[in-house]
Amino acid sequence: MTPSLHADPSVIDSRQAAWRLLVALGLVVLGNSSMYVVSVVLPTVQDEFGIDRASASLPYTFMMVCLGVGGIWMGRLADRHGLMKVMWLGAFAVAAGFVGAAQANSIWAFGLAHGMLGLIGGASTFAPLLADTSQWWNRRRGIAVAICASGNYIAGALWPPLVQHGIETIGWRPTYTLMGLVCGLGMLALSVFMRQRPPLAPPAPATTVGAAPATDRSRPFGLSPSRAQWLLCVAGVGCCVAMSMPQVHIVAYCTDLGFGAARGAEMLSLMLASGIISRLVSGFICDRIGGIRTLLLGSALQGVALLLFLPFDGMVSLYVISALFGLFQGGIVPSYAIIVREHFPLHEVGGRVGAVIMATLVGMALGGWLSGWIFDMTGSYDAAFINGIAWNLLNLAIAGWLYWRLRRPGGGVGRSSGVAAVSG
Repeated sequence: MTPSLHADPSVIDSRQAAWRLLVALGLVVLGNSSMYVVSVVLPTVQDEFGIDRASASLPYTFMMVCLGVGGIWMGRLADRHGLMKVMWLGAFAVAAGFVGAAQANSIWAFGLAHGMLGLIGGASTFAPLLADTSQWWNRRRGIAVAICASGNYIAGALWPPLVQHGIETIGWRPTYTLMGLVCGLGMLALSVFMRQRPPLAPPAPATTVGAAPATDRSRPFGLSPSRAQWLLCVAGVGCCVAMSMPQVHIVAYCTDLGFGAARGAEMLSLMLASGIISRLVSGFICDRIGGIRTLLLGSALQGVALLLFLPFDGMVSLYVISALFGLFQGGIVPSYAIIVREHFPLHEVGGRVGAVIMATLVGMALGGWLSGWIFDMTGSYDAAFINGIAWNLLNLAIAGWLYWRLRRPGGGVGRSSGVAAVSG
């Protein structure tokens, strides 16, 4: 069977779909490894190249921007040529990116290698796999997408402590080379299971409790589609500038506090392991109350966790807050995909999800660099945490305003949505 052939619609919600979801999860874990590994090597790279914290954060920023742009490009390639060939391309980019970074003799060469890791490697294993997963599930679409997305956080829980151990035992360059071989070859092996294309004509999905009932999809939130899209993109930037502060700088923060990079890597791993739980629970919640309410809940809780970083900087406190931060924010990014699916024209969902995901990644990139720059200007991370809180408030304000518009008569959902949520 060639990759151009589509599966029978009867495979939706089937055992075959479940196996495909498991393979997709593995691909996300391998392909998204660089997103969190670069945070672990940040202090080491800064010392080796003799640069400031903002400059050391630039490879992460460049990688995340490339990841956002690449997600749209990889998604279009997957639509045209099938996922298997895109996974081959991603496997090569992951291997070449890690090995290239290991050979870098300057921060610019190091950054370019991470650009490849984002543009092709990571991008091939995020948005295309989320889109593919959504087409293989109807009754449990929310939790299936959440499981696939959680691979991103499994990568964050798995790789940082392993890489930190590698840095301490064999050095960061051999560790990066080994990462390239393991992840690249692993992706290549798993890609053969993604040969089948998704069903051409899936049946109409069953009504989901708490999801938006019949809405005017030509006027999402009672706005023009372009205006609603831009608001979601700005919200995505805001939440992820805030989200990136602890994720990118927790290792460096712990080093500055005297706890050591190893403790910081453990906190990052704990944060992202908690994010796995958060994404799965948020998937169930999203199926009950809809995407916009899930976004509001996650944004409010993320703001609370960021506030806790200000008064508490003891080692035990930071372990606890890191776990809470992961539990609170893990479901935010997947909720955007559900929001678009619920409120925008169905034939535009793929492109609009890609655009919003790109905005969240731009937010991660901006936040990673901005926090380093603020640290260089102030000599402390306190101002960087306050900056994150301000961006989080922007996200919360937009999400709250969009939800308020839905509650207005003629806003798109009306009272029936709330009744459905309660009656379920």
